[in-house]
Amino acid sequence: MTDRRTRPDVRIVHLNGPTFHALAEGDLAAANAVSPVPLSAYFAGPDSRGVWQRRHRQVEEDPTSAAWVTGVIWDEQQQLAVGKAGYHGAPDPTGMVEIGYAVDPAYQRRGYARAALEALLARAADEPQVHTVRVTISPDNLASYQLASQYGFVEVGEQWDDEDGLEIIYEVAAGLYSDPRNPN
Repeated sequence: MTDRRTRPDVRIVHLNGPTFHALAEGDLAAANAVSPVPLSAYFAGPDSRGVWQRRHRQVEEDPTSAAWVTGVIWDEQQQLAVGKAGYHGAPDPTGMVEIGYAVDPAYQRRGYARAALEALLARAADEPQVHTVRVTISPDNLASYQLASQYGFVEVGEQWDDEDGLEIIYEVAAGLYSDPRNPN
C-alpha cells in the first residue's frame, strides 16, 4: 500500500441534482453556482459529460442515489477538486456496489486515484448492506489493473460496455480494507 504520510488527504464530495444537471449540460458556471465545492473545466468537459448525464438521470429517478453516485475527489489540504469518484449506485439486492474513479489529467500520478479508491473501499467497509465491491477495467488499462490488484480485487468475468468496450470485471469482499486513518 502507500505511505500514509505522502498520501493525499481526500474525501468524496457528493453533488446535488442541480449540479448534476448543469454538468450534464456542460455548463461550468451554472454548476459552480450550485456545487458544494468549486469545479474546474475538467468537470464540464466532453470527457465527463456522459457520466454526468447518466448520474443526472439516475438522481432524477431516485434522489436518494445522490449519496452514492459519482462525486468530486476533493483534496482537503489543497482545497481543490482533482477528479471524480463514486459508486454507480446504491448496493444492489446482493450487496454489490460498483466503483468508478477518474483523475483530472492535470493531477494524475500524484496518488489521487489510490486515495479515492481507498476512500470508496473504506466507505464500503463501513456500510453494513455492502458485501462486495466491483470495478470494471479495460484490458489495456494496466495502471488501473495494477492499482486494483493491490487491494485484493480478483477477476470474476468480463462484459461489453457500449461506451467503453470490453471490460474485465474485478471484485473484492467489502470489509477487507480498513482505513488506517480511522482505527474504529
